[in-house]
Amino acid sequence: MKSNELWGKVNDLKDWLIGLRRDFHRYPEFGMEEFRTMGKITHYLDQMGIEYEKGIATTGVVGIIRGSKPGKTVALRADMDALPLEELSDVPYKSKSPGKMHACGHDAHMTVLLGAAKILTEMRDQLSGNVKLLFQPAEETVGGAKPMIEAGVMENPKVDGVFGLHVSSEIPVGEIKVRYGQMNASSDTIKIVLHGKSSHGAYPHGGIDAIMMSSHVLSALQTVVSRNVDPRNSAVITLGTINGGTQGNIIADKVELVGTVRTLDPVTRDFVLNRIERIITDVSSSLGGSGKLIRSEGYAALINHVSMVDIAKTSGEELLGPENVSLLTKPSLGVEDFSYFAQAAPAAFFNLGCRNESKGIVHEAHYGLFDIDEDCLVIGTALQVKNVLSFLETNS
Repeated sequence: MKSNELWGKVNDLKDWLIGLRRDFHRYPEFGMEEFRTMGKITHYLDQMGIEYEKGIATTGVVGIIRGSKPGKTVALRADMDALPLEELSDVPYKSKSPGKMHACGHDAHMTVLLGAAKILTEMRDQLSGNVKLLFQPAEETVGGAKPMIEAGVMENPKVDGVFGLHVSSEIPVGEIKVRYGQMNASSDTIKIVLHGKSSHGAYPHGGIDAIMMSSHVLSALQTVVSRNVDPRNSAVITLGTINGGTQGNIIADKVELVGTVRTLDPVTRDFVLNRIERIITDVSSSLGGSGKLIRSEGYAALINHVSMVDIAKTSGEELLGPENVSLLTKPSLGVEDFSYFAQAAPAAFFNLGCRNESKGIVHEAHYGLFDIDEDCLVIGTALQVKNVLSFLETNS
């Protein structure tokens, strides 16, 4: 399909896309609670005649468009959940659910995916291969991508490539940014538990001071990034809470610290966590106490695949012009559970501009005044359709 023909089809959908997005925006739902959202998605898939399964990983939906000719299978993903925020703006489509808001653009992501589905399903006779539509719950909380994959959404037929996007208020509408390789960090929540021995403060020699122990552990942990991690890699260790002791005149017998670890590749991730555990064990032991690390594994690092980014970049250049496509120079240490799809198949995740200073659309995500220039809905739809067509043509 030529670019002007694609733009014509997508622009014809503009009012429909805006209506979809505003409806999703008015009725935000938290992760694993997106039941109304699931119902709306399946309603539109029914209208389009697209087969689907629903209730995957509780509220996820997977649609499939089967082309008339054999070929590969490509997937498009959109997240569904909202954030626990009060919307501060007074737009006509303001959230009707107190304390809930689509403040991260997931309403736009779902709209773009439905728009792409509408165009692609009208092209079934021209498709060599299949298109899977992945509507994923709980990106902001427990991570719906992993349980969806475990439920088999990347199989039957096997997904050979997957594209995802995220609106960005840092990028002007009409532009996109792509990145090769490392895109987002992995995350791990860590809890450090140090045990000493209680004693009266007047007789410190009779106890083992867990508070003093924690100070030595904290100091030693600062060397992990500064002295143990290759400076060409990235890692962040942040300890945000510390609790210990019962009275000012009693030697504390227990201290707990809780924090987060962010890294950009699995090798560094394992190294940092192993080094943290070794420091906790050895430092506490050297002071007569004991310590342990309790790790709660978060999202994996998101690493884009070269061939898939090539497709997304070329699609952007053809549709928007090379001057409106640029490379992200640095990865984000924020997390994104699209990473699990990128582990399961070659993938590209890119940022779609939604900023428009002339309209006052300048506020960052995860803030009560966040909004998008709705022109990005048309642009995102065109890009994802182009990505699908290019992937299937390249791999036919």
